Amino acid sequence: MKPVQLSPNLIDHFYRGGARIAALRGLPAAGERQPEEWIAATVSRFGSGDTGLARTVGGELLRDLVAADPVGWVGARHAGRFTPEDTGLLVKLLDAGQRLPVHVHPDRGFARSHLGCPYGKTEAWLVLEADPGAAVHLGWTADVDPDELATRRDAQDGDWMLERMHRIEVHRGDGILVPAGQVHAIGAGAFVLEAQEPTDFSILLEWSVTTETRDGSHLGLGFDTAMGAVSHRALGTEALRALATHVDLDGPGPASCLVEQADPFFRVDLLDPGAPVPAGFGALVVLDGGGALRGDGGSVEVAAGQALAVPAGFGAWTLTGDARGLLARPGRDWPGDLDPVGVAR
Repeated sequence: MKPVQLSPNLIDHFYRGGARIAALRGLPAAGERQPEEWIAATVSRFGSGDTGLARTVGGELLRDLVAADPVGWVGARHAGRFTPEDTGLLVKLLDAGQRLPVHVHPDRGFARSHLGCPYGKTEAWLVLEADPGAAVHLGWTADVDPDELATRRDAQDGDWMLERMHRIEVHRGDGILVPAGQVHAIGAGAFVLEAQEPTDFSILLEWSVTTETRDGSHLGLGFDTAMGAVSHRALGTEALRALATHVDLDGPGPASCLVEQADPFFRVDLLDPGAPVPAGFGALVVLDGGGALRGDGGSVEVAAGQALAVPAGFGAWTLTGDARGLLARPGRDWPGDLDPVGVAR
């Protein structure tokens, strides 16, 4: 088996952005509100049919390719554990032309109990570019009262929420893990690669800055239930610091771009020529240069701006030439002890 090149997969959304995705991928100018590209996605947007599903340059859905040969794509140990198309991973490019809403993702326990899914939505941000002063918001600085938060949510008091969250200025190469349950928001001017568990579960505490409604903000569970996924406890300074790292994206690889706490969920590595990669499913974005992926399964030419899905059946491989890229992979021990209940979404 060989890696497949992926077609551009920009997503129309409520918020502005997309120019930086187009520049990285070598595309014509994006629409004013195409701020996300879903890379190697075999899951779709929540409640939106096939929106978000990745296709090859030949027009085939990656989901269908994986489902037709799960052993070849993810390996015998992982194949068919949950659904035939499950790769254990969702990757996005996100270009925030405006601040995103305050929101939360459920953890695996909540998703199993209430959404019939073994995956929650822990995610991580790797900052590719940032305007001066660009920032993200993550976690409460002090415990918040659940009743007070519900009142502020119903009043759509986003300022109150942001004032009680950690504000983190970001720079190119910053990697930040966002554990499920933690409130968060990406600020205007940040361009990130996101690695995530393969779901699109979001609980919006601040829907008024989006095109969503209150009724569409709680995953169909009602807020009385959905708020059980939200942490009301402070994220301490030391705990916050432990979620962040930094890598020189213009320096030599290989280098891990995320903290070790991310390893059970996903991994993102900076690769340069000659860096050995073991067999396994991965999503590769070529940052610059050109060359080839050379592996046990042959060789595939690559160029700057391309995105590829790499099957486990390609075997161990390396980049050649002067190509450099970012490789996202499922968690180190995936599927680990995930409970195979329900259907991944």
